[in-house]
Amino acid sequence: MDAATLFPRIVSPDSDVFAEARAYQDAMTKPRGCLGRLEDIGCFIAACQGQVPPRRLTHPAIVVFAGDHGVAEQGVSPFPTSVSIHVANNIVNGDAGIAIFGASAGATVQVADISLDHDVDGPYRIRRSCGSIDREDAMTLDEAVRAIQVGQRLCNEQVDRGADILIAGEIGIGNTTPSAALIGVLTASEPVAVVGRGSGVDDAGWQRKTACVRDAMFRARNVRHNIVSLLATVSGPDIAAMAGFLAQAAVRQTPVILDGVITAAAALAANRLAPGARRWWLAGHRSAEPAQTLALKELELEPIVELGMRLGEGTGAAIALPIVKSAVDVMIDLPTFAQSGVAEPTV
Repeated sequence: MDAATLFPRIVSPDSDVFAEARAYQDAMTKPRGCLGRLEDIGCFIAACQGQVPPRRLTHPAIVVFAGDHGVAEQGVSPFPTSVSIHVANNIVNGDAGIAIFGASAGATVQVADISLDHDVDGPYRIRRSCGSIDREDAMTLDEAVRAIQVGQRLCNEQVDRGADILIAGEIGIGNTTPSAALIGVLTASEPVAVVGRGSGVDDAGWQRKTACVRDAMFRARNVRHNIVSLLATVSGPDIAAMAGFLAQAAVRQTPVILDGVITAAAALAANRLAPGARRWWLAGHRSAEPAQTLALKELELEPIVELGMRLGEGTGAAIALPIVKSAVDVMIDLPTFAQSGVAEPTV
């Protein structure tokens, strides 16, 4: 399927409002530029909302895309796929990292079971796990399209409920391997440049993982220019759904904070599905995975924080969320020179 049939043309955040927000920042009672990147973030949110100062971010929403990967059978992860189901349950119960960080940041957290390795029915299910991408396609073209559409639906549901900023998180055994392969293909990078330690593989595991990424990238060589076919070949239903979610957020003109390497891989795909979608995103953090840095460079996004995190789940983006909210709050609450009667700087 042609990606153009899935998404309309993306409208960018309002550049005139961004310029107005920049002038407003300069008129606030502070030395010009003293808040550094916080000023850029505040201007970005203002441009997304189309008003200066921007509205407070009061309804952040995190969606965790859950899916296991057949390539885990090749020894690319130290954990069995059964761990994913336990983590998903822990998130629902409030006992997982993203549940804790999300609550701290005032965000709702939803788990969407896209393709965990168990036989259940669910509103967002595409299939059980997926193919081992080093030797077979992750899914069929039809499954890839359905996964993208599930991501669109998840985004629409959150925005329709009032979400004003979104975060996409993930859980799933083996998911850094397809992410590395997808980023490798889309950035024309070598396998050794995109493969990291994931959830903690040793040297032998890293070598197995690199071999799997190499073979997956070779298999994808003839579909690299067709993003839907590429997703079907080397990603997974969870990653394809996340790509649909990120692209649809741009359609709905709702800002997103990206998380780590899996989100970055989905973001690269989303920006191919809906060119220009990247203008609606912030990069929450720089993870320990090398492929994420390559993806963010391609997307022209600079991380807000860099803490060496690699938990996944959306936790890096959740840690960045209070910073984004503070960047908005200071624009609302700090008066201008004219409002306060304070003399403006003369130079």
